[in-house]
Amino acid sequence: MERLTPTFLIVTLLGAVVGAGVVLLIASIRGMEPRTPSPVRAGSLVERLGRQTLFALATGISVLAITRWPVAAISGGILVGVWPMLFGGAKAEKDAIARLEGLASWTESLRDTIAGAVGLEQAIPATVYAASPSIQPELRLLADRLRIRVPMPEALQRFADDLDDPSADLVVASLILNSKLRGPGLRQVLTSLADSARAELDMRQRVFAGRASTRRSVQIVVSVSLAFMVGLSVANRDYVEPYSEPVGQVVLGVVAALFAAGFMWMKRLSNVEVPDRFLVASSPTAQGGEART
Repeated sequence: MERLTPTFLIVTLLGAVVGAGVVLLIASIRGMEPRTPSPVRAGSLVERLGRQTLFALATGISVLAITRWPVAAISGGILVGVWPMLFGGAKAEKDAIARLEGLASWTESLRDTIAGAVGLEQAIPATVYAASPSIQPELRLLADRLRIRVPMPEALQRFADDLDDPSADLVVASLILNSKLRGPGLRQVLTSLADSARAELDMRQRVFAGRASTRRSVQIVVSVSLAFMVGLSVANRDYVEPYSEPVGQVVLGVVAALFAAGFMWMKRLSNVEVPDRFLVASSPTAQGGEART
């Protein structure tokens, strides 16, 4: 029993060092957002470190306890810490699709409202309550600005900034031009923009469906690989004994680096290339809704 005590202490110390390293590495990758000081439960560990960082720390310690491989512990902790960044993004893409669908529906509603010989100032507030929840908060702000006599071009410019979407810039730009020139043909322009938004929506929905299956396949491959590695280290320790040596840890680090490179490459391929916005204010203090196109 006395012989095992030094080994146990060394493993415990090594686990603490690895855990601290995983926490610092995840924090450096994710970055630290400045927060206003809050007096409510300021000592909460979850609030200070973040839930995902705690999951990464727990995973690193667990992998170290099972395999006794520091490289595997660090790699597992990093994988759990950056999992939302590598394999997430589905929610953000769903929100973007919902926003685009809401924008297309609102454009059609605005076109139909204007068809009743209603001015733009009256048509916009009338379409707020029937709008999609994905863009309704921004529309409410737009209606409130118009209600307090903010000039139409400036209110529309702020509406475009609130939506922060390139597709919305096309619709808002046509409304800004119409509010300044008061020319005919707005209905036809809104019809064309709504059709364009519907076509883009159909394309993005098909792309999202294809990426969902790919994302699921990647998650299955990663999970099976990790389960296989942990299972071998527990059920057949002799088979993976070479990895316990320093050279084996170096080889394992190379394998982990290759996996990480593959994950980053797949993440880069799965990113949605969205065009830059063109309807942006010329300066933070732009007046009168002046925009740079």
